[in-house]
Amino acid sequence: MRLRLLLCATVLLGTAGCSGDQAKEPATTAPASITVTSQAFREGGSIPSKYTCDGDDVSPPLGWKNVPQNAGALAVVVDDPDAPRGTFTHWVLLDLEPTTTSLKQGETPPGARQAKNSAGGAKYYGPCPPSGTHHYRFTIYALSEATTLPDGADLEEALNAIDDRTLARGLLTCLFSR
Repeated sequence: MRLRLLLCATVLLGTAGCSGDQAKEPATTAPASITVTSQAFREGGSIPSKYTCDGDDVSPPLGWKNVPQNAGALAVVVDDPDAPRGTFTHWVLLDLEPTTTSLKQGETPPGARQAKNSAGGAKYYGPCPPSGTHHYRFTIYALSEATTLPDGADLEEALNAIDDRTLARGLLTCLFSR
């Protein structure tokens, strides 16, 4: 009996640090065949402050290629894996047409929808770390079909829908320091 109580206590204490505040990272095992670029920054480079909370807080221009021909939709996720409380999701853009190959600065294409970010808003929330250097991942997902989630969908629901439908992905990582 004591052994059983000790095991239960160990399991409970071991999971006590887990919280729903951390966003899941969708489809990390999907093939990384999509090439993602930006006219605003290069892979591993610094994102200009214009695209952060210190500037205009507007989404940067993005481009991509090598989307599988059988993709039914695309999604964009911007996140910060270095956030103090776990991955912070800055933007989730859902159900772009699969033939889309770029986004202009600040663009949300017709028919696409934005899910809530980790701050609770259904919009782009630019990099805004408390201090230090953080990595920001701009990931394009090729989906087997559209998610059909509404504008303002719950973050976890949106990330799960992306994960369930991912055929391929590609990412562009940049840095921002404060």
